[in-house]
Amino acid sequence: MATTKKDHKRSERRTLRVRSSIKKGNLPRVSVFRSHKHIYGQIIDDTKHHTMVSFASSQLESATGDKKTVAHMVGKELAQKAKAKGIDRVVFDRGSYKYHGRIQAFADGMREGGVTI
Repeated sequence: MATTKKDHKRSERRTLRVRSSIKKGNLPRVSVFRSHKHIYGQIIDDTKHHTMVSFASSQLESATGDKKTVAHMVGKELAQKAKAKGIDRVVFDRGSYKYHGRIQAFADGMREGGVTI
């Protein structure tokens, strides 16, 4: 099903609205993207405009279970990579997605991995 221009603009506005409230602090942000098959997460330093750490479900070796379980594993793995780089506090950028399902499982995995959101 194709999205219309109106739906795309609405999604962009929602993304910018969420992101504008997040960028007030100096913490790195966790940006999450979900496609039909995979979920991707990256920790971005907005002051230097570069990605510090990233991880995707396509990089998982044992990606078994439903999509929520895979999202939880990706969040946990990203948190472990972040801890190795010395990142222990971040802000969560959910983009235009609602905070439920795979997005919530991803955030819970990050918290379980030891990163404060």
